[in-house]
Amino acid sequence: MFDTIYEWMASLQLEMNLLVTGGTGAGPTKLAAFDAALLNAGVANFNLIGLSSIIPEGAVVREMLPNEKPIPGRWGDRLYVVMAQQRVDTPNAEAWAGIGWAQDKKTGQGMFVEHQGPNEKSVRKDIKATLRALFSARKMKIGRVHMEVHGTVCTAEPVCAIAVAVFEPESWAGNSRS
Repeated sequence: MFDTIYEWMASLQLEMNLLVTGGTGAGPTKLAAFDAALLNAGVANFNLIGLSSIIPEGAVVREMLPNEKPIPGRWGDRLYVVMAQQRVDTPNAEAWAGIGWAQDKKTGQGMFVEHQGPNEKSVRKDIKATLRALFSARKMKIGRVHMEVHGTVCTAEPVCAIAVAVFEPESWAGNSRS
């Protein structure tokens, strides 16, 4: 028997699945390029709500597969995310964005970090350095570092690169699902 509802909920040990995706896009403006990147990543039709970088205990993080079904939800639903984005409109300039993450092997507690920059090497370097610093500050042992990094080059139109860690979609209060 459980003394509180919180003990009962903890006993269920519900698994939280977090999905990491990303993409690039181009358009006549930086905002249009951003929207094209959101479409490419499969998160364009949601209201994105930014989160800080904490991965809850026991969460499973995985990368979205190339032909995977879209993220479930309806037009305009809330979608909780950690996101990196880089927009450029200078010809020959590069746009790079990446999400990195690591988790404690025993608890699954972990962190996401998001970085953007002018080249892939700097984004990957910043992700690794930041994860090491965050884990060290918390006196946690860092697990394997994972990354999702996307980039593109501006040729004529503005471009955008994004990387997104998706927590979960949620409908708005009173929004009928019928």
